Amino acid sequence: MKYKDYSAHIWNRINTTLDLVLKDDPAPIAAFDADGTLWDIDLGETFFHYQIDNKLVELPEKPWDLYQEMKAENPQKAYLWLAQICRGRSLAQVHQWAQEAVSTQSPLPVFLEQKKLIDLMLSKGVQIFIVTASVKWSVEPGAAILGLGKDSVIGVETLVENNTITEHQKGLITYRQGKVDALLQKTKGKLPFFSAGNTMGDFQLLQAATHLSLAVSAASRDDKLFKTELELQENAEKNNWLTHRFV
Repeated sequence: MKYKDYSAHIWNRINTTLDLVLKDDPAPIAAFDADGTLWDIDLGETFFHYQIDNKLVELPEKPWDLYQEMKAENPQKAYLWLAQICRGRSLAQVHQWAQEAVSTQSPLPVFLEQKKLIDLMLSKGVQIFIVTASVKWSVEPGAAILGLGKDSVIGVETLVENNTITEHQKGLITYRQGKVDALLQKTKGKLPFFSAGNTMGDFQLLQAATHLSLAVSAASRDDKLFKTELELQENAEKNNWLTHRFV
């Protein structure tokens, strides 16, 4: 699928702002949401489907329906549960499963403008973090495709003891304000100069950017994501943030 490129206006704003920021800070921070922002797929849910289809973990009946019900009632609980179902498995095993899950989507539908933007920022010394409400392990293979290491991904995870995943929550649930709080923990309080996201779950992350925020969208009008993407686009216009629709 061919996605719409950024306008010259967006690239000019980004380049001008980046040059300005680099005059005072040789290592500024940029934060990106993952699913729907960097690629046109939900890697967290793709990983969950892969686990279901291949019977990799113990699950209740109709696990997908249960997850959807849980997410509607309490998103934070649902996102944590997707990490907790990996309990008892080695971290190496889950990393392998995550890589295999991404491989089923080959080629990963990365938004090429985002890849160009990340390449530009990396070439200028920008520290890039992907801040996702998905399970951290599920997003790491996608980050690798963009040239980013596992340590660049901030997501939902549980504690690992003796290389074995437990059910105990590790850190914050990276959803809404939790995205900002977890990022600031990682950066020791340093705010991003740039943030990008696609839904209202990213609103606080975009609010936290000191210089530039970008609201993107790719969901179709019959997609359940469209409503929350549209709401973010509307808020972006009110806040004079950059907006872009890939399709």
